Amino acid sequence: MTAYAVKEMFLTLQGEGMQVGRRAVFLRFAGCNLWTGREQDRPRAQCTFCDTDFVGTDGDGGGRFADAARLADAARALWDRDLAAPEAGAFVVLTGGEPMLQVDAPLVAALKARGFEIAIETNGTLPVAAGIDWICVSPKVGTEIVQRSGSELKLVWPQTGLDPVAMEAWDFHHFLVSPMDSPAFAENRRAAIDFVLAHPRWRLSTQTHKVLGLR
Repeated sequence: MTAYAVKEMFLTLQGEGMQVGRRAVFLRFAGCNLWTGREQDRPRAQCTFCDTDFVGTDGDGGGRFADAARLADAARALWDRDLAAPEAGAFVVLTGGEPMLQVDAPLVAALKARGFEIAIETNGTLPVAAGIDWICVSPKVGTEIVQRSGSELKLVWPQTGLDPVAMEAWDFHHFLVSPMDSPAFAENRRAAIDFVLAHPRWRLSTQTHKVLGLR
């Protein structure tokens, strides 16, 4: 039996990618293999631009869950909130941090048993568990990407040292670029737009949840 460390879990709308605007339970796991999450460690991290707090288990809906059944029950309770009656089409997004440090077969089975379609947002350095319905990989420069297939490849842009054209040989249904959220955001947004204009296989993905004031 595996215990799970969850930073936060909440009901929202998916804010980016090909599933944008969809009602979803976001299940954010604590921990990442590319950065400790501590600001003093950011300059030495493999990913230096992360904009997410994934440290600890103190967020809304977060905590330590003793087993997959309890975590899946909590996710389903969130999905059912504000609904007059339970409905089909439940959707959960496993994210982090890096969710594949904790996601395993028992959790996938427990979520499926409660009617969830399962999406995951991962950095691709670990293989994704079997049974995940929607795989979003966001590669980071300087890391070894082992998950080279899935639903969407979402590249935060710009990242010097990555070759997006070479990534087009990977087995994804959709190829997306997202402007890096940083003090140079305006320049990054222009660079992402210019990239898509020059590479029509790719699409622009923006973080609409930030514009709309969603989590």
